[in-house]
Amino acid sequence: MSPVTSLSMNSSATTDSSPSKDEEALQHPLHYSWVFWFMHRSPGSKITNYEDQMKRIATFSSIEEFWAVYSHINRPHDLPTISDYHLFKHGVRPMWEDAANIQGGKWIVRVKKGLASRYWENLVLAIIGDQFDVQDEICGAVLSIRNSEDIISIWNKTSSNGRINLKIRDTVKKVLNLPQDTTMEYKSHNVALRDNSSFRNTDVFR
Repeated sequence: MSPVTSLSMNSSATTDSSPSKDEEALQHPLHYSWVFWFMHRSPGSKITNYEDQMKRIATFSSIEEFWAVYSHINRPHDLPTISDYHLFKHGVRPMWEDAANIQGGKWIVRVKKGLASRYWENLVLAIIGDQFDVQDEICGAVLSIRNSEDIISIWNKTSSNGRINLKIRDTVKKVLNLPQDTTMEYKSHNVALRDNSSFRNTDVFR
């Protein structure tokens, strides 16, 4: 199942039609280049090689390139169950073991069905727009479409930095307009590697 309506998979947003010098001058570059990834598995099936299942959608480095990509991929509410969108910095694999991720962790927000599309868009815009103001701590984000709920995860590179982690949590609440008493969870990637679980055995915060 492809999440893309009319965009070549595994390509840069600018691969098919390179902008002219005048067009490049008018573009608004982002601080980092970013990559959209997609993964889907059928209910009941198991993934034997996680990295092989990841499909790279496109890379973008400017606001204009972002919208060129984003306008051609399906919204979360159109995705089948057990699908994942990943948005990560270029050069960072959306995997616990990646060198940029291994000492980090993720904040987890469990979302009622029907809200994921709005929350995901707001979060993506905040991430690529540097609204978190935590230098290079943000590695990426994942949206997991599941049966009874959807789950948003924000990955950062240093799980041991409590001050930064709490700033990320508070920014997520602000960006998504969540009530201040909303329960959020945190899990380091080292713990995830030990128990081989994404969303179990988390630390719960309000």
